[in-house]
Amino acid sequence: MHRQELSPSDRWRRPLWLALLVASSVIFTLGFACAVPLAAFAGVAALTLPRRQALLLIVAVWLANQVVGFAMLSYPWDAETLAWGGALGIVALIATAAAQAAAPRLLHAGTAVAALGAFAAAFSVYEGALFVISVMVGATADFTPAIVAWILAMNVGAMVGLMLLHRLGELAGLAPTLLPMRARPA
Repeated sequence: MHRQELSPSDRWRRPLWLALLVASSVIFTLGFACAVPLAAFAGVAALTLPRRQALLLIVAVWLANQVVGFAMLSYPWDAETLAWGGALGIVALIATAAAQAAAPRLLHAGTAVAALGAFAAAFSVYEGALFVISVMVGATADFTPAIVAWILAMNVGAMVGLMLLHRLGELAGLAPTLLPMRARPA
C-alpha cells in the first residue's frame, strides 16, 4: 500500500484540523446532548482526511460526545445507554466508510457534489443502520418523520457549518486543503 508523505505544513495542519473538529463536536454535544451530528462529521472527515485519520477522527468525535455526555450531561450509567453509545460509535465508523466510498465517485462533478454525496451516503447509512438496530430491539419510537427531519436538518446545518469552518481554516492556513480523493493515502 502506498503511503504519501505529509508536507511540513500538513504535519501541523492535520492535527490542528482534527482538534478543531473534536472541539466542534464537544460544542455540538453541549448544545444537542445525544444528538451530535455524527453523519456530518463523517462527511467532512471523508472529504478532508485520509482514510485512517478520518476513522480515527470519528472515534475521537464519538468518544468526546460520550465523555461529555456521561461526565457533564448526566447520561444514565445503565446497560441500555452504554449499548446505544457503542452502537452509535460503530454506526458512525460505517457511515464514514460509506462517505469515503461515495465522495471520489462524484468528484468529477465538483467538490460541492462530492460533499453532498459524502453527506448523503453518511446520513443514509447512519440513520438506516440505527433504524435496523431499533427494529431489532423494538425501539422505533424515535423514527417519526418529524424527528428524522429534525435530525436531517441538524446534520445538514452541521455539515454546512463544518465545511465553512474548513474553508475559513484553509484560507487562514490552519486547515489542510481538501484531499485529492483519487490518490488518498491509507
